[in-house]
Amino acid sequence: MRLANYFFYYSYIGLVIVAGFWGAFIYPEFDYRLLFNLETNTLTDFQRINLLSQYRFLRAIELGFGVFAILFVKSIFSKKEFNRLFIFIMSAGVLARIMSIVMDGIPSGMMLFFLAFELVGVVVIIFYSRKLVIQNVIA
Repeated sequence: MRLANYFFYYSYIGLVIVAGFWGAFIYPEFDYRLLFNLETNTLTDFQRINLLSQYRFLRAIELGFGVFAILFVKSIFSKKEFNRLFIFIMSAGVLARIMSIVMDGIPSGMMLFFLAFELVGVVVIIFYSRKLVIQNVIA
């Protein structure tokens, strides 16, 4: 369980950091092509500028969450408040993806893969964390 926990933790956080940095500071237009099949140059200036501004902001928040998770990994798996915050944030992302399916429809295969990976990951992390609470490692 420990190995699975850290596999999902670090692979998820690694992707969050890379995607966050890439989307906020490097090349968000690539994300739009890859993830949404959308060419931003087909939008009006108003639409393109505001969409990219909001996207960069959200990706920067994602990057910040990833940096937090790397800097406080020891606390996340030893202090209840850090553990609960991490699990809440990761679970909120999973629930948002599920809510999107219900409200908006079925997304692409890539988005479904992210959902499945994140769902399995958060469940593994929750069960591993419960084990640590029982062992009094997380207090």
